[in-house]
Amino acid sequence: MRAAGRVWADLSDSARRQGAAHLVLIDPDRSTPERAFALARECERASADAILFGSSTPFERDPTPVLRAIRRGSGLPLILFPGGSDQLHEEADAVLFLSLLSGRDPRFLIEEQLRAAPRVLAWGIEPIATAYLLVGAVGRSAVARVTGTTPLPSDPPDETVWHAQAAACLGMSLVYLEGGSGSATTVPASLVRAVSRASRIPVAVGGGVRRPAEAAALAAAGARFVVTGTAHEQ
Repeated sequence: MRAAGRVWADLSDSARRQGAAHLVLIDPDRSTPERAFALARECERASADAILFGSSTPFERDPTPVLRAIRRGSGLPLILFPGGSDQLHEEADAVLFLSLLSGRDPRFLIEEQLRAAPRVLAWGIEPIATAYLLVGAVGRSAVARVTGTTPLPSDPPDETVWHAQAAACLGMSLVYLEGGSGSATTVPASLVRAVSRASRIPVAVGGGVRRPAEAAALAAAGARFVVTGTAHEQ
């Protein structure tokens, strides 16, 4: 476990020094412990900045063996990226404490957070207050199915920008633009640029990022954190 309060500070510092930080998402339902161990080793060799751990859908089995395999394979920060309060794990370093601001279902705006907060504080997991925005074309991504959320439009960017600005005024640390797990396309660089310029808080982008050139374009547009997942699973 890392020193309390250091995960976000260290990640922010890495993003400033490098221009952007790379986070790798591992879904325990899509990985065996052996595969997770190997991927964690590769993440460390490739100088990834942190490993995210979680799923948009409820876990099908106990995630502990996969989480512990990641721990054995890497000393990188392990950050929970939960689809709900039932995906918390006391052995993580930090958690993206998500509020789905792009939706209007109170469960994902505040109710899951009410269930999660006592355990996060009791376990000493560092919470990173994150505005979670599903963006792009209306589709049937896992996030959209589970939450019943209609994505915010990418073009024009105004509505997404307003949500990001609201997150900044609420004191959140991060805006996460989610294109949808396994998406065929990335979040448009034009949207990343508009949000990063207007919100004044760091922007993370995930969904559909499979190639270095795509990650570089997002970083050049202002993304401070780029998340990859499906590309590694495949």
